[in-house]
Amino acid sequence: MRSWANIFWLGTKELRSVLSDTIMVVFIVWSFTFSITERSRGMGETVNNASIAFVDEDRSALSGKLRNALYPPYFKLPELIEANEVDDAMDQNRYMFVVSVPPNFEADVKRGRQPAIQVNIDATAVNQAGLGGGYIQNILLKEVNRFAQRWDNIAVEPVNLVIRRAFNPNGTQLWFAAIGALLDQLSLLTIVLTGAALIREREHGTIEHLLVMPLTAFQIAMAKVWANGFLILICFSLSMFFIVQGVLGVPIAGSKLLLFSGTIIYLFAAAAIGIFLGTIARTMAQFALLMLMTIMPMMMLSGSISPIESQPEIVQPVTWLLPSRHYMSFAQAIVFRGAGLDIVWPDFLKVAGLGSVFFASSLMLFRRSITISR
Repeated sequence: MRSWANIFWLGTKELRSVLSDTIMVVFIVWSFTFSITERSRGMGETVNNASIAFVDEDRSALSGKLRNALYPPYFKLPELIEANEVDDAMDQNRYMFVVSVPPNFEADVKRGRQPAIQVNIDATAVNQAGLGGGYIQNILLKEVNRFAQRWDNIAVEPVNLVIRRAFNPNGTQLWFAAIGALLDQLSLLTIVLTGAALIREREHGTIEHLLVMPLTAFQIAMAKVWANGFLILICFSLSMFFIVQGVLGVPIAGSKLLLFSGTIIYLFAAAAIGIFLGTIARTMAQFALLMLMTIMPMMMLSGSISPIESQPEIVQPVTWLLPSRHYMSFAQAIVFRGAGLDIVWPDFLKVAGLGSVFFASSLMLFRRSITISR
């Protein structure tokens, strides 16, 4: 009982130390608020409110339908301009897309010809330009084919392909980006706080004071794990309710209690990784370099940026050793697919097992790392 009391009071000391650091508090608040909203809204894989102009040299019913088919939220309402204005408008960055319909376009479609529509694209915004060009092509082809069916006998396709999207019917990329950003910030801050706390104790000379007290390495490490994990869990909960659900409007299909339970297990694993890195690094500069070597691969290979199946085959087995991969797997299953404990319990065990391995390794290196000269 006294051992756990020591862990509790050491943890409260750690909380006071973190909360007294104004810069760290601002960084935590920013990471769980503005960082998530900016990443979610800024890295989407869909076209959003792209500026577009329309040159109508046909002035027909069909060209009017083509213009009306381009509307928000993918594009802004098309502005009607003249053909001689296109070059200046593109040079001045007024429009990302300019669609030009040639004269006699509707008449040529009625005669069964294949007239061309010119689409000018400002490719300086590479991602939006590439996606938007495909959007415009599909929209215009659909409208032209619909119009042509009134005048010609269009061959019926042998197969009618019907696509139904599960869990995210509108294909809203922001949902996935928001959850991925939140989980990445969770990993980053947990590892940073716990590892930096250990390095700070060593650099300030207070770690030696702790070691001469009737405390074990387990108590010291566990105090930092629960204190920093508790702080991050509160920030995660507030961010989930007020930022992800409130501001970004991401629905949670599964049990929030199950998600928080899994998050607690992952916080233990991430904090154990932070303690492990803190025992290896001798200074804060070394710890920062280790962070670059571990955090970025953890984020890239966790599945938040690209699915595990899309990663190189030689890398995929390595991801099984990352707690972040399994956490991302069951968190997305709970949030998007409404998975229950009967489905995600294997991932829970994997995260707990990997966390225990990292924590045990940290304890083995803890005292030895203190005795090594700086």
